[in-house]
Amino acid sequence: MIFRFRMLSDEDDRFVRCYEVPYDMSLLDFHEFICDDLGYDANHMASFYLSNANWEKIREFTLMDMGHDDMDEFSPVPMEEVILGQIIRNKRDRLIYLFDMFGDRSLFLELQEAKEQAPDTTYPCVTLSEGEAPEQFDVQTGRFDMLENGSEDSIFAEAMGDFTEFEGSDDYDDE
Repeated sequence: MIFRFRMLSDEDDRFVRCYEVPYDMSLLDFHEFICDDLGYDANHMASFYLSNANWEKIREFTLMDMGHDDMDEFSPVPMEEVILGQIIRNKRDRLIYLFDMFGDRSLFLELQEAKEQAPDTTYPCVTLSEGEAPEQFDVQTGRFDMLENGSEDSIFAEAMGDFTEFEGSDDYDDE
């Protein structure tokens, strides 16, 4: 069985992707496939959320194990432990893909159809690609992985570093 998802962005109305993926694909593999298609770094924090018809988050599936408790139905579950067919059962079931944790930026996936695997087709695959994907990090806030000089410090850390020169100085009045 193959699931066909449509992905949309609330940041750009021209962006749309359609993915056809096996029903037994893990959420971790789906995350890596999406990152590969969109040119995102798959090692950055991300989550999937099972969503209701109003795009309200129901259940979280995380990239890293956050201490999943089998007895707590709302405890985040690692992506690697969940396959799509376990959580997606009906046409129009929805997932929210949170790709920028700090900016709270997401992409929205809706199951369009479940169908038989087509002969001579390799899955997963992209069946529609329109528009540019949103940048993985919000350009408005200036958050990026690497500064242009190649340092792994964030722009925030660099800016805050300028303030540390005042620490412990008796020349400045704290009041």
